[in-house]
Amino acid sequence: MTKAIMIQGTGSNVGKSMLVAGLCRAAKRRGLSVAPFKPQNMSNNAAVTADGGEIGRAQALQALACGIAPHTDMNPVLLKPESEVGSQVIVQGKRLATVKAREYAKLKPTLMASVLDSFERLKSQYDLVIVEGAGSPAEVNLRAGDIANMGFAEAASVPVILCGDIDRGGVIAQVVGTQAVMNEGDNALVSGFMINKFRGDPTLFDDGYQMIADHTGWRGFGVVPWFADAWRLPAEDALDIRSGPQDGAFKVVCLSLSRIANFDDMDPLAQEPNVSLIMLKAGEVIPADADLVIVPGSKSTRGDLAFLRSQGWDIDLAAHHRRGGHILGICGGYQMLGQVISDPDGIEGVAGDSVGLGLLDVVTQMIADKRLTTVSAVHSDTNLPFEGYEIHIGRTDGPDTQRPFAYVDGLPEGAQSGGGRVMEGRVMGSYLHGMFANDAWRAAFLNGLGAKASGASYGAGVEQALDDLADHVEAHIDVDGILAAAR
Repeated sequence: MTKAIMIQGTGSNVGKSMLVAGLCRAAKRRGLSVAPFKPQNMSNNAAVTADGGEIGRAQALQALACGIAPHTDMNPVLLKPESEVGSQVIVQGKRLATVKAREYAKLKPTLMASVLDSFERLKSQYDLVIVEGAGSPAEVNLRAGDIANMGFAEAASVPVILCGDIDRGGVIAQVVGTQAVMNEGDNALVSGFMINKFRGDPTLFDDGYQMIADHTGWRGFGVVPWFADAWRLPAEDALDIRSGPQDGAFKVVCLSLSRIANFDDMDPLAQEPNVSLIMLKAGEVIPADADLVIVPGSKSTRGDLAFLRSQGWDIDLAAHHRRGGHILGICGGYQMLGQVISDPDGIEGVAGDSVGLGLLDVVTQMIADKRLTTVSAVHSDTNLPFEGYEIHIGRTDGPDTQRPFAYVDGLPEGAQSGGGRVMEGRVMGSYLHGMFANDAWRAAFLNGLGAKASGASYGAGVEQALDDLADHVEAHIDVDGILAAAR
């Protein structure tokens, strides 16, 4: 009979996703067939699945840790925040609606059937399902109709282990306080606790650890030190976007938009030793010595175009272009680089047009149909193949599309700037995400811009980081005890 265990947290960003990935890899190495599951996730960094849907990026990484392909059942409810109009609700990989927070509170209880349907389907295929909660069960004001934490655990009869984050301080109160505010039935579902992100000697927390056990009566499963190599793994939460090492000679700047989406495009660049990746924050200026500026994807293209202008980045981009720098727009960033973004039906918010940055001679019209697919492409300049995915609304056309960025199934995709020999090709736009994960193409693209790419395998690096994470978890957590607690 398939067993399951659920990792919940005392708050957001306590490291649940990382711990689940480590436990998944540890279980796989024990010979178990294992799958990840997160009932409800909120993220604009989605992964496209082979069955034609989308799930949170963390569940795709956890699937990789399990050695299986990501599937929409691993994250049946995905919320994608949009500006002004609320959040897009994705159910079992497909868009259901766009709702405001109060409307979602009414909708949420109706989604439990889909959540349990996906969970039961996973259970029928694997020995073990490791479930990740969302936010915190201490948010008892949200308990009625809950599908993400104790509401799901109760409905599916899944035992819970509560994870606290010592790095943010007050971890004793985090765990003990969570027990204090939860009802008796929910507390009975908790099999124990563990502490994450400890810096220094974990034995220094022995007294605090025992205090938690004494106050709660819960079993402790371990204290996990800070995992220094977490940056080598694709991040899902925008809070985890980080710049790579700053000693590379080739400087890449990515604009951290307010609704940045699918920023996993940056992960392979962060691991290039000769590249300095800067995730530019609000209030910062694009450095004058930048070699390549990337305008990334966005869940609210027109809203983030206004945000970009409010930071003065439009002026910085124009100056960067005049200095001979290169610019790459990906998905929503590609749309922003054009002349006009038209949304006559108000798909992303208030209906109307927005004047683009004017660096590509293209125009975009938003359309209701969402393109969601994996693709095989050939880069027009290097003639090298690469794999990627599309996840966008909108259609882009114009003179610069006659100089495509790539070809998909023999058809042109994306655009490159004209303007004569000196200016031609220095501004590029594409709807294709995931291109930089392709090692040979990434090396050729970077080398063509004057960088010295390492030629290292990004995929092999992620696999090694997952193995290192599993080793880290095994060394500090009672993994056998956690697996025994599953039922």
